[in-house]
Amino acid sequence: MKLNPFRKESLKRYLGTDKHFAKTLGAFDLLTIGIGAVIGTGIFILPGTVAAKEAGPGVTLSFLIAALVCTLASMCYAELSSSIPVAGSAYSYGNILYGEVIGWILGWALILEYMLSVAAVSAGWASYFNSLLHSFRLHIPHHLEGPFDPLNGTYLNLWAVVSVLLIGILLSRGMKASMKFNNAAVLIKIAIIFIFIGVGLFFIKPKNYQPFTPYGTTGVLRGATTVFFAFLGFDVVSSSAAEVKNPKKNMPIGIIGTLIVAALLYMGVSAVLTGMVNYKQLDVANPVAYALKLVNQGWVADLLSIGAIVGMSTMMLTMIYSSSRLIYSIGRDGLLPSFLGKIDKHGLPENSLWIVTIVIALMGGLFSMEELTSLVSIGTLLAFTFVSFGVILLRRRKDIPEGDFKVPFYPVIPILSGLACIGMMCFLSVKTYIFASIWFLFGLFIYCIYGYKHSKINKKMINYKKE
Repeated sequence: MKLNPFRKESLKRYLGTDKHFAKTLGAFDLLTIGIGAVIGTGIFILPGTVAAKEAGPGVTLSFLIAALVCTLASMCYAELSSSIPVAGSAYSYGNILYGEVIGWILGWALILEYMLSVAAVSAGWASYFNSLLHSFRLHIPHHLEGPFDPLNGTYLNLWAVVSVLLIGILLSRGMKASMKFNNAAVLIKIAIIFIFIGVGLFFIKPKNYQPFTPYGTTGVLRGATTVFFAFLGFDVVSSSAAEVKNPKKNMPIGIIGTLIVAALLYMGVSAVLTGMVNYKQLDVANPVAYALKLVNQGWVADLLSIGAIVGMSTMMLTMIYSSSRLIYSIGRDGLLPSFLGKIDKHGLPENSLWIVTIVIALMGGLFSMEELTSLVSIGTLLAFTFVSFGVILLRRRKDIPEGDFKVPFYPVIPILSGLACIGMMCFLSVKTYIFASIWFLFGLFIYCIYGYKHSKINKKMINYKKE
């Protein structure tokens, strides 16, 4: 049989392979997965820095605009995940709707997004944890406090490695145990945000809202492009489709609900923060804590440190979880070694989980992520673009059953969503495109020397057509 890199996958085979997953997740679990990924430490930083540099008190409008753009993409994800309830998110959608090589590129992009973001956050987690230890006069050797940098005397970021391994151990115990931790942690994080909003309301000075848009409409729009990336992560919900009870109903609730909750929380923090302190004073490393100390509410600032650690923990859990399901999906299709596509007797992709955990732990422990985090954005936006236009291809497929959710105002919203994502990519730096080109060329090299020859899509498609 002639191999064809653009051959499309059979939904029937995916559903048959993924049926061995334990289906334990409901709508509330999906919401906490999404919120855990989207709401991180950025909620305590971005509203202040963007207000100071770009939008003023109008940063609230910046978050609203960014949320509306993300909502377009979220509706496209909701329709695809409802109609194609399989593991792998945009990677699997790409295989079914566009063909294998496009699916591989999207999978490679998501590997970039998930793994780099967790490695970067693990370094932040380590920094907060070290600070917490120092407050109790506890210290570890300096050479274990940072990435591999002999000139500065550091060789391994120990706590970054430990944090990732602990999350991996938790996930290996099954989704039921993992979701108990995640659900509790997300509720704690939201409670801390509400405490800040509730306390801050008593210290709002209306004069701080004047002028509301000191940098004009351009500043608000420029701020929207900056805070847009604060909403990235809701797409991880679609990775869990194979483990969801009643995915046709619950997937749209999880994806769109995540965006609504995240938008309200970001806008609430922005409105209160810029009301408490003049926007010109918010260009600091931790603007929320700074505002609280100005009004003598240091105890809430201490709570924020706990919230930051909890927030990073939930983000790491959801991203490692999504990474393992993505690698499982690629191994399931033969594009990576087949042992990665195995599910154990407990309904977990144990092999892919531990490979992902070890790789991320090493990245977080040895490398500085500052130069690479912008790559997260381009990988995500590329996936968003193909998912958005994928809705048009889905509607033309008569062999795929309809889900419970359909994007309204079709085909206008899918087209607007795709174009908006392309527009966002235009704001990325040249350096980002250079690094991304290297990453994708390396990915295509792996596909050509291994995946193309071992592809189960190509080797088994004829058998499925005969059935």
